[in-house]
Amino acid sequence: MDQTETLTRLGVALAIGLLVGLERGWRTREEADHQRAAGFRTFALTGLLGGVAGLLSRTAGGLVIGLSFLAFSAAFVAFHWLEAQAERNFSVTSVIAGMLTFLLGAMAVTGDLVVAISAAVAMTVLLAFRDYLHRWVASLTWEEIRAGLTLLAMSFLLLPILPNHRIDPWDTINPHEIWLLAILIAAISFGGYVAVRVFGSRLGILLTGLAGGLASSTATTLAFARLGREHRDSAGLLSAGILVSGMVMTIRVVAVASVLNPALLASLGPPLAAAAAALAAGAALMLAGQSGRETPHLQMASPLAIGTALKLAALIAAVSLAAELLRGAYGEVGVYVVAALSGVADVDAITIAMARMGGDAAAPDWEQTAVRAILLAVAVNTVAKAVMAGWSGGIAIGLRVVAASLAALLAASVTMIWAAP
Repeated sequence: MDQTETLTRLGVALAIGLLVGLERGWRTREEADHQRAAGFRTFALTGLLGGVAGLLSRTAGGLVIGLSFLAFSAAFVAFHWLEAQAERNFSVTSVIAGMLTFLLGAMAVTGDLVVAISAAVAMTVLLAFRDYLHRWVASLTWEEIRAGLTLLAMSFLLLPILPNHRIDPWDTINPHEIWLLAILIAAISFGGYVAVRVFGSRLGILLTGLAGGLASSTATTLAFARLGREHRDSAGLLSAGILVSGMVMTIRVVAVASVLNPALLASLGPPLAAAAAALAAGAALMLAGQSGRETPHLQMASPLAIGTALKLAALIAAVSLAAELLRGAYGEVGVYVVAALSGVADVDAITIAMARMGGDAAAPDWEQTAVRAILLAVAVNTVAKAVMAGWSGGIAIGLRVVAASLAALLAASVTMIWAAP
């Protein structure tokens, strides 16, 4: 290591200490001098101390870093203990920050500069956002924590042990693949729920509609429709939320199908894009006359639980198997029957099943069948939600949603005919 590189790495070690010290010093800025164990200068020197220890270790061996770290930690902890006794403040955060600053300073000299700088920035961000993180943790419910743990367990505990091959006599069910798809859908649903919890009612019904479209547009339709009976003056706003969730649902269908089978995008994209545009236009028209009206409060339950994940995986497996069996027995007609029936409540399972079927190299002619089945499921689901909206929300919401849904179906049909080869 030449002199220029040595000075550069020592400069980075000092900069790491300055960065952490800036945050720590600002947080304790109101304390009098000599009344705090560590501030801006102390953390800056800690980073430089780690850098010097790392430099010395190049000639004296790595034991220098270990001994220096132990000596520094002992002194740092002792001074913080005295401060904690005097102030009755027993936080260990600054102690950990000081120890990590020393080690990152040493790493800047002996290891990867980018990793050391990245770790320092990450540490400083965590320190700076202490109040926000505490408020966020305090706002969590046990159901939300459990949902996050469920998603982690689904991804890192259950997925690796599932067989990654087809296990049924009809060569259709791959447990690993089906569970992975269930995880992806559950993650999208949970992400939408988190967005609503983070932003709250400030963005109102539209944000809820966007997140609901990621989680379940059918459930969102029912929730908004029921609110419509209690908030009749907000029928237009709630109808717009329903249409926004339907728009997101159509975009999600295209995204999921295209990821699983890119060949479907050319045929599936235009009609569903036209439907999404029609729904967006309908939502915009309804919002135009709703400015200044009452915004109802909507409570959303966490969409992720182990029971929900299991049901989703079972539904994907059942639809895949039913589609394969009916395809073998009745050809296209059987597939369309499955698509229509499953589309009443959900489009994810049939979308996944058809995209996988359309991607089967042994059946290349079924790609268009897969496209038509997915479009049929989306159409049935759109009609079913319009009926639900009218049934649960009354005539004011029902007429709006039915009219916009019919316009979306018409736009999709015209586009499909126009784009047909």
